[in-house]
Amino acid sequence: MSNNTEPDLFEHEQQIYDNAVMHAVEVRKGVSLGYEEYTELVKEYGKLLKLLRRATRLADRTTTDLYESNLDLTDKVNFDALTGIYNRRYMEDCLKRTISTITRSGGGKLSVLMLDVDHFKKYNDTYGHIMGDSCLKAVAEVLKGSITRVDDFVARYGGEEFVAILPNTSEGGAHKVAERILANMVSRYIPHEKNDAAKCVTVSIGYTTGNVRLAQSGTDFIRRADEALYMSKQSGRNKCTYLNFREDRT
Repeated sequence: MSNNTEPDLFEHEQQIYDNAVMHAVEVRKGVSLGYEEYTELVKEYGKLLKLLRRATRLADRTTTDLYESNLDLTDKVNFDALTGIYNRRYMEDCLKRTISTITRSGGGKLSVLMLDVDHFKKYNDTYGHIMGDSCLKAVAEVLKGSITRVDDFVARYGGEEFVAILPNTSEGGAHKVAERILANMVSRYIPHEKNDAAKCVTVSIGYTTGNVRLAQSGTDFIRRADEALYMSKQSGRNKCTYLNFREDRT
């Protein structure tokens, strides 16, 4: 902290210390420390304390600003800007860690759901892109509300596609989550007159469940769930389809 009116903080501190040592040596030699010298020393020390307090407050504010900036940066890196849920990059990293964790703990099942908003292009063409963005936000809210366990999470995969990761979840458990999402989406009832599956916004879901092995990658599960999603869309939409995870793909 230095400017045109204040000395360098550490230089000032050193000067006061040197003066105090000098006075202490003189006192030891029998020279009495006069009132004026003592008063001046105390005054200088008081100024130094004020400078130190000011520097400490400045450092605290800087630390707080940096912490808040880091949080903001983390949000931008890990979360989808539109919907507020995790983005694809974070999902892929987290899925990789999930597979590693399940493997280290002795193995277990992993279920992955892929979701697609039915006829979303028609929705945008009918209601406009602003309403389209609102629709995607609502879908994300429904997904978050349909996931109940701490370890489960949802992410925006891209465009109108979303993914749900369910560690240590059987086929039956994944089916319940998929059915809950379908029901909650219809209950939300976002009008969509161009949707031939219903008169509101609906989603199609594909999901898979497999035993986790270290050699497997998150891409293997995503690909298989995506194949099941395609089957849901081909067979009428607004439904969920299950495909066994093929371990021979790894």
